[in-house]
Amino acid sequence: MNKKKPLKIALYFALIAFLFNGCNGKLPGGDARKTPADPAKRIEQNLKDGRGISLLDIGKNQGGVFEFASSNSLWRASLDVIDFMPLTSVNYSGGIIITDWYSENNIQNESIKISIRFMTNDIRADALNIKVFNRKCSVNLINCKITETEGVLVAELKREILKKAAIYKKQDKEKKK
Repeated sequence: MNKKKPLKIALYFALIAFLFNGCNGKLPGGDARKTPADPAKRIEQNLKDGRGISLLDIGKNQGGVFEFASSNSLWRASLDVIDFMPLTSVNYSGGIIITDWYSENNIQNESIKISIRFMTNDIRADALNIKVFNRKCSVNLINCKITETEGVLVAELKREILKKAAIYKKQDKEKKK
């Protein structure tokens, strides 16, 4: 018997096992009861479900759905509400905006910093995680004490951002019509 033959057979079985590993016992297309028998209706159903490929789609990104920052009303509203503050970090894909320390009237001893984290793109109360930090220092920014503020300012920021985001979303819908 050829010594390479058992090795080839083992490789074939390994290849077959690898190919069928992701099947989970279900074939594509699956349940005939849920699939229309008429080919035209099947095509229509596939298009409605977003399956299949069209010659018009060649060259387009077939990946996930990503919105640009300018089309996300919650993101735009957040930037508009805190536009008076200098920004330290803005990461749309990471869903976070961090401002630099800001003080009114150039009072260096007291300043605030805001962090806005986006939990979802939906305009709702739990979509934003806003943190406001207060920094109080002695003369020349020495011996600073930083505390997180939870209260009126956080609630007002969230309310203003959500209100503005709802307006932007309404305007976007009207533009699409």
